[in-house]
Order: sequence, then C-alpha cells, then structure tokens
Amino acid sequence: MNVLFLSSLYSPNIGGGAEIVLQRTVEGLHQRGMKVCVLTTGPKAGLNQDEVRGVKVYRAGVLNTYWHFSDQRPNALARLGWHLRDRYNMGMRAYVRQVMAQESIDLVVCHNLGGWSVAVWDEISKAGVPIVQVLHDMYLLCPGSLMFKKRQCCGGPCTLCTTLRQGHADRSSQVDAVVGVSHFLLERLQNARFFRNATAQVIYNASPDVEEAPRQRPKGRLADSEPLRFGYLGTLSDHKGVRWMIEQFKRLPFNATLQIAGRGQQDYEREIRQLADGDENIHFVGYQSPESFYRQIDVALVPSLWNEPFGMVAVEACAHSIPVIASHRGGLPEIIREGINGLLCNPDEPESLALAMLRLYRQPELRRQLAAQARASVAPLLDIERMLDSYQQLFFQVHQNRSAHHENQRASQLL
Repeated sequence: MNVLFLSSLYSPNIGGGAEIVLQRTVEGLHQRGMKVCVLTTGPKAGLNQDEVRGVKVYRAGVLNTYWHFSDQRPNALARLGWHLRDRYNMGMRAYVRQVMAQESIDLVVCHNLGGWSVAVWDEISKAGVPIVQVLHDMYLLCPGSLMFKKRQCCGGPCTLCTTLRQGHADRSSQVDAVVGVSHFLLERLQNARFFRNATAQVIYNASPDVEEAPRQRPKGRLADSEPLRFGYLGTLSDHKGVRWMIEQFKRLPFNATLQIAGRGQQDYEREIRQLADGDENIHFVGYQSPESFYRQIDVALVPSLWNEPFGMVAVEACAHSIPVIASHRGGLPEIIREGINGLLCNPDEPESLALAMLRLYRQPELRRQLAAQARASVAPLLDIERMLDSYQQLFFQVHQNRSAHHENQRASQLL
C-alpha cells in the first residue's frame, strides 16, 4: 500500500507540534517498511522534489498571494485576500493529481490543509482513493485555525468564518476516517456536522520517551529555601497566555523566578518584554530544547487562553517529572489531571493562575508528590510505537473497507 501524507508544512519548515508529530509518524512508518511519501507546500513555484531522512517529499508552490510560512506577518487586507482564495483553491488540485498518479497512491492522509484548502478532498475522491483526515486545529471552522479573537475563545464561528467555511462540512462527507488528537477537538468538529460518513477515533500525539534522571540542584542551597522556579516553553503569542502569565507572576507575594523560552512575532515579543521590564526575576531565554529547559525549572506553566487542541508541551514537562499548571481549556485536561500531575486554572478567573502558583509554593509536599507522579501519568503518551500501531491499523482498515466496497459494486454490476 502506497500512502501519501498531505500537509501544509513539513520538515524543515516546522510551524508547531503538528509538523513534529507528522514527521515522527511518517518516518516511523517508513522504518516499519511502509511505502510513504509527503506532499507539502514550499516557497518555490511549481512542484519540487527532495528527500528528508530517507522519505521522498514533494513541495508545491502555493497558488496564492504569498507563502504562509514566513517570519513577517502580512497586513490584515493581505491576509483576508489570502483566506478568500484559500476557501477553495482549485489550482492546488493539479499538484495532488500529479503526485497521486506518479506514485500510484492507494491512500491519502491529510493533515493541516492551510494553503491546500478542502479542494484536495474533491481531487482525491475523484481519483477513487480513500481519505484519512487528521485534525490538529480548528482550520475547518476558522481560517485562522484558532477560534480566538480579542483575547477570548470564540463560542462559535463568526459571520466571516461562516462565510469562508461555507460548504466545508458537506465536502467532509467524502472523508473515510477522521482522527482527532484529542476528544475535545474531534467532538468540536463532529458537533459542527463534519465527517458524517467517516469512522472516527482519537489517537493522541506521542512524544519520544526521555531518560529519567535525578533532578540536579545547585550545591549549598536547600530545595525549599531557594526561589521557586517557574518556566514557560512554547510560542510567544497572546493566545498562548504569555501576557496573562507575566501579569500573574508579577503579583506573586513570594520569591520566585520565571524563565520564558521560545520565540514569536517581533511586535508581540517587544510588547511582552516591555511588560516584564523592571522585574529582574523574569528571564527571556530564547529557544531551548526540552531536555535542557526542564532541568532548570521546578514547575511548568501552560497558560493557554485558546482551546489548545492537545498540548504536547504539557506531556514533555511531565515526562521530565515536572508538575504542570495548565489552563482548563481544549485538550489540556485530557493530559493534566488535578492533583495527579499538576493543577488546572481558568482564564475566565485571572487570579486562578497566581493562586495555583501560590499553592505549590505553600505546599512543597504537594509539589513533590505531583513531580513524583508526573512521568507515570503520561507513560502511554511516550510510546511512539503505540501511536504508530494505531495509525497503521487504521490505514489498513480504511484501505480494506474501500477495496471491499469496490468489490461489492463490481459484483452488483455483474448481477
């Protein structure tokens, strides 16, 4: 069976956790002997081919006003024009048709569709090839993928989103199987009447297991007398709650430090640095690997204001035996369980974040208990082979079901 993975981005163009998990999946199945290839977007015009770690990758120039993976954010008018064309980008179908024919594809696994649009579903369906759609965000409901505006989660699609997504739910009836990376995300799309003819399941993203190591503390300092070290690792953006986190940290009535690791849009980084200016206990440390970062903190913060589809950063913190304070939003409560591996706070109650930080300061025994339980609590999410088994079984089942359906149709025509 020849499987094509179609995605908005692919390594080395990494926009977030979706691309990281996709690469792990593709390479893992390739190592198992499956015939796989990738079709993604790229900055160059036309269809270009290269190879990433032994996997054939096709990169298609986006037939739109700009390539959407850029450090510089276009102005609002340019973005609107881009999204208008991305409602249904007919031109992108030709790339899909060419690669499917060239590689004799038996199954297409769609991931993020930004730049491709749902037009690819029509092209794949026209070729009689089964489709598996993996959901990483809310692109199918919201052009910005976040359903987040003015520091608030949207209760539902606004008028503009409804207009730009008209007909998408009906087109999703062509999809054979849909995978959500969390129950929250899958149910959100199903409740919007997407994927009515598809089999559905949740397959959690898996992070590579990390070697458990003893926590190292500076010599000559006692664990409960030194500043409590909080840390944030991720994209620096408003929907991730970075501003809220800094505001709440500055209100803490005890000795603590906050390390902020990651990058974001230049204008937003400038704003939050100004917000933190003057507080010598807040440190922006740039890009950090999880292995390095989690050795330097005691508590991880995941203060998302939007409905986080999954929350790989929470898994990785727990894997390093770090308790997590996370927002009760999206898929995060499926990872962080109150009193087991962390605490949950509510962005609708701003003080809840500072109160959770204060609680772990005042209750060091609770903090140590959460740390001791954290790694075991996410053990299934550290098993990449288990994730690959789930995807492999699903792909073969979908392909088998489609083959059986075709056989039945042929038999009916002969009668």
